[in-house]
Order: sequence, then C-alpha cells, then structure tokens
Amino acid sequence: MNKKKLPLALWIFVGLVVGIVAGLLLMNANVGGMAGKDFALGYIKPWGDIFLNLLKFVVVPIVLFSIASGVISMQDVSKVSAVGGKTVVYYMCTTAFAVVLALILASVAKGAGLFAALKTTGLEYTPPEGQSIMTTIVNIFPSNAVQPLANATMLQVIVISLLLGFGVMLAGERGLVAAQVIDSFNEVFMKIMDLIIKLSPIGVACLICPVVAENGPKILRDLVAVLVVAYVGYIIHALLVYSSTVKLLGGLSPLAFFKGMAPAMMMAFSSASSVGTLPFNMECSERLGARREITSFVLPLGATINMDGTAIYQGVCAVFIATAYGIDLTVGQMVTIVLTATLASIGTAGVPGAGMVMLAMVLQSVNVPVEGIALVAGIDRIFDMGRTTVNITGDAACAIIVSKLEDKKEARSKAVLK
Repeated sequence: MNKKKLPLALWIFVGLVVGIVAGLLLMNANVGGMAGKDFALGYIKPWGDIFLNLLKFVVVPIVLFSIASGVISMQDVSKVSAVGGKTVVYYMCTTAFAVVLALILASVAKGAGLFAALKTTGLEYTPPEGQSIMTTIVNIFPSNAVQPLANATMLQVIVISLLLGFGVMLAGERGLVAAQVIDSFNEVFMKIMDLIIKLSPIGVACLICPVVAENGPKILRDLVAVLVVAYVGYIIHALLVYSSTVKLLGGLSPLAFFKGMAPAMMMAFSSASSVGTLPFNMECSERLGARREITSFVLPLGATINMDGTAIYQGVCAVFIATAYGIDLTVGQMVTIVLTATLASIGTAGVPGAGMVMLAMVLQSVNVPVEGIALVAGIDRIFDMGRTTVNITGDAACAIIVSKLEDKKEARSKAVLK
C-alpha cells in the first residue's frame, strides 16, 4: 500500500510552527550555561544561513539562464518588448497604489492617536549611502560580464541575460548551439533548485527560530501600533489588489491563487528574502498556470524592481517617524513620498534589510530626520517578513496576468489569420 506523501507546503508550515515555538521556548531559557537567545543565534541560525546561502548560490545562474532561455523561446524581439512593457506598468501601478494605501492608513492611525510624538533625543543611525535616480539607471548596465555574476548584482545580471537571449535570437541558425547550451544549463540548475527546495522545512525552522528568540513579544510591545498598521496594509493590499487583478485580468480564483502560493509565501515570510524565495515563486506560479518563458522573465525582474510590501513599510514608517519628531507631513510631501518610494524600488536588492536603504531615501526626500530609522531598526526584521511576502505575491500575480494576456493576444492573432 502506497502512503500518500505530505505536500511540501504542509512541511514548510510545520517547520514554521516548530521554529516559532522553539524561539518562544528559548527566549528565557538557559542551554548549557548559555542564554537561549545566544544559543539560537549561535547554533540554530547558522543552519538557516546555510540553507539561505544555497538558495542565493542557485539564484544567479537561474536568473541568468532562465531569462535568456525565456527570451529565446519567445523567438520574437517585439514579443519580449510587449511582455516587458506589461510587466513594468503592472509593477509601477501596484507599487504606487501600495504607498498611497500606506499613507492613508498611517494618517488614520495618527489621527486616532496610535502614533504620538516620542522622546527621540540621542538616536544614532548611519544610513547606507543613497543613490540618485540617474546613478541607479547608469548602474543597471554592467561594465563587464563577470563582476555582476560574482557580486549577485541582480539588475545587471538581468541585463546580461536579456542581451544574451537577444544575441542568440538575432544570430538565427548560428545561435542554435548557444541556445541548446543555455537551455541545458537552465534545466540543470532547475534540478539543483529542486534538491535545495527539499531542505526548506528545516531551513525555515532554523531561520524563524532566532528571530522569535531575539525579538519576542517585548520588542513588539513598544511598537505594536506601527507594526499592526503595516501588516493591515500588507493584508489589504494583497487581498484587494492581487485578488482583483488576478481575477479580472488573469481569470484565476483568488482562493486558488493564495492556496497555490502558500509554499512561496511561507518561505518569504521566514527568510525575508525575495531573491531567496525566487525558486519557490517560479514553481508555484507555473503550477497556477503561468507560462515558463513568462515566469523566467517576469519573476526575476519582479524580485529586483517590484517592492509593493516595501513601499507600504516606507509609507507607514515615514508617517510614524515624522510624528515621533513632531512633524506634520503636507500633501506635497506625501506626493513626494509616493514618487520617491515607487522609483526607489528599482534597483533595491531583494535581500533581508534592503528596505532600510529605501526608507533612508524616502525620509531624506521630505526632510524628515534619517536618524528616526533607529526607532524601527530594532524590529525591521519583523516588518521585513511581511513586506517580502507581499513583494513575491505581487510578482507571481503579474506572471499569471501577463501569461493570460499573452494567451489572449495569441488567440486573437490566430483568429484573424483564420
């Protein structure tokens, strides 16, 4: 009698629960003369880091070969342009909506007295160096072919893979061998990805445990209001925007969409890494009906430029920090936040903590003291888990919608030809 195997999503959920429970138990425990929190950070977190490292190792080759393979499989430069155009428009519109939603929710919370001026003297925070929009645009294009791959500079890797795909496509028959090599490498790294994904329940448990042990309810108590507002924004955006767009443009039931996305969403929540979750996202999207060549193009691009969750985090935190300093943001400043957050999402790395860089840029754009980031820095990881989950869910929604729109376009073309 064959025993039915439990689905991976269930195992990941089990890993998530085990990690949370272990973290709570270790908060005030003593393990071999060592504080439970130190034990979690010193002996449990490294196993989660190993899992995350393996995911990061496979991401660059997957992005490089899958995008190139996706471009080649389209066999038409104009088709790539059409898919890319739809993708960027969807990403920019949803990100702008996310920031507006966050500002509305944060303003309501402020009006309700949930956000108040705090004693902010003595705050010290040195933000990472920000970049101008033009510098970001220039840095998209690599000066050599090796450095972006070694440093995992994702936008440059995407440009390299696009150029590689276009080159093979334009070479015609002479590019057939290169196309076969790219396709072969793509398949090999997909299999490696499958092997790594099987370790995900253990990886998820080891990643979430130290986060709970280190932060616990104590840190949540101080900033529970701003966390609740941010997570309300995450949930509303996911349920409202993704449900409606997937249903109207993708023809997919919202319930089926979120059920199918469960493994990727749980991985995103525990790892707080859009790039690390990319393999899971590709698998879930394809199971929900997205075409392989579309996911190979749309998802790696989304992991780099689509930051809806991060945009919500920035909007909420900007109002919270401004309030803490006794600053009332004007309508003009809020418009500036929307524009800055939307544009700043391009080029932000899909790794844990990257949202802090963008938040520094947003605060500077409206003359709010950047030192205020210290107010939320202690629980940034908790914000990060939710915003990453929203980010990758938006990527998948886009892949499904673009696939459906391309299917309709091809059906119309065939009908005209008949």
